[in-house]
Amino acid sequence: MTSMNRSTRVPTADEIAEINRTHLIDTPLRPADLLFLFGTREDVALRVETAARLWREGLYRWSIVSGGVTPGSEQSECTIIKAAMVAAGIPVDRILEEHRAMNTGENVIFSLPVIDAALGLRDIRSVICLGNTWTARRYPMTLHRHWPEVTKLLLTVDSFATSRALWHTDAEFRRRVLHEWDKIEPYKAKGFIAEWPEP
Repeated sequence: MTSMNRSTRVPTADEIAEINRTHLIDTPLRPADLLFLFGTREDVALRVETAARLWREGLYRWSIVSGGVTPGSEQSECTIIKAAMVAAGIPVDRILEEHRAMNTGENVIFSLPVIDAALGLRDIRSVICLGNTWTARRYPMTLHRHWPEVTKLLLTVDSFATSRALWHTDAEFRRRVLHEWDKIEPYKAKGFIAEWPEP
């Protein structure tokens, strides 16, 4: 499906309900061993602000930031986001770094050895995934494909004025959500992601 089709097609009421029920979800948060912050060029300040709030609330002990150098930047997403996290009050020695990833799959694949070397994967029992609202469930689904043993929690953020429940009424919000939603089944079929939450 082309991006033009994605941006112009209008989802049915049933599809909107299914996306709201299964894709655009957050989980109840509880203290976790690790915050997994997926790199981004958008809403960096909002994501960092959220990570800092979670830290102040004692909701994680360690964090990892994953993201490589994207076009138009000389610094990796990880470098930019980590500096902002430290400025927001998160201790520098509590932030692990991954600087190569260019997509969500690489975020996970490249981060696992970093986590294992620093903390030991067996000693991490729960992870909070923090990322964009529209990508939503695909973060923990990707993590679940490569790290099924750990408990995954999900928190997503965005700066749209439109509420999450009304995503389909905003053209750009709708384009982004449908772009991600359309990846779910093909990615599952290719083994890139695994069903989460499990039935």
